[in-house]
Amino acid sequence: MTDLADGPGPLLRGRVAVVSGGAGGIGEATCRLFVEHGARVAVVDNDRDRTTSLVAELGDAAVGVVADVTSDVNRIRDEVLEHFGNVDILVNNAGHWVRQVRSFLDEDPELAEELHQINLVHVVRMTQAFLPGMLERRFGSIVNVSSVEGLRGYPPGIMYGAYKAAVVQLTRSLGVQLGAAGVRVNGIGPDVTDSIQVPYDKLVRSEHQHLWSQWVPIGRMGVPRDQARVILFLASDLSAFITGVTIPTDGGTAAAGGWFRTDQGVGRRTWTNRPIAP
Repeated sequence: MTDLADGPGPLLRGRVAVVSGGAGGIGEATCRLFVEHGARVAVVDNDRDRTTSLVAELGDAAVGVVADVTSDVNRIRDEVLEHFGNVDILVNNAGHWVRQVRSFLDEDPELAEELHQINLVHVVRMTQAFLPGMLERRFGSIVNVSSVEGLRGYPPGIMYGAYKAAVVQLTRSLGVQLGAAGVRVNGIGPDVTDSIQVPYDKLVRSEHQHLWSQWVPIGRMGVPRDQARVILFLASDLSAFITGVTIPTDGGTAAAGGWFRTDQGVGRRTWTNRPIAP
């Protein structure tokens, strides 16, 4: 059942969607929400157990494609089109934040190429695979999942940030190019959202959990469904006049620009851009 927070009625009735990285985290939340809103969904993921389990829960509205989006794109396209016939929505969600490195000079070329393939090349290849059908029918919505690190400087992971920024530019340029052809391209830039790769519930110690209200203007950590709701908006006709845009889905961290709530200020000072213990 769709709750009030997710908007009125089924927004995707009769639509077919493909979600890469669809069996966990933001991808899983997106698949669940899409089905709640009347879509049929292809769950594309390299984790067989998670994919099988989710598809079993979603029932006839879903099909699973266990595949690696960095090498199996043609097979993914063929299996999805054979099952559904066409695709209206493509969510390029798969990505990987591997590890921080000490400096740019320490970037391992093999690791950088791995990041390149999963965070950027897969977006290009999946889009090229499903775009022709959308153009033929002059209808489609593509949603790319970038990152807050593609919208700001990211000193701990230069190459990751560079590839995520490239996704933002791809979204902007392709959205402009395809707008008059009936296909919209938009994206999201998540931050501070609990996920499989960044499990904040484990990374942040229990004695620090209360600090979320200071770290994030919204006042809490994000959860995958927060991201899925924005993806739903971009996939649906509610955003029919939007293309080429990447929405910062970050609880306000980008808008805050380094400002944090504080209870250590002097007098009436309740915000600081110089935290004493960052």
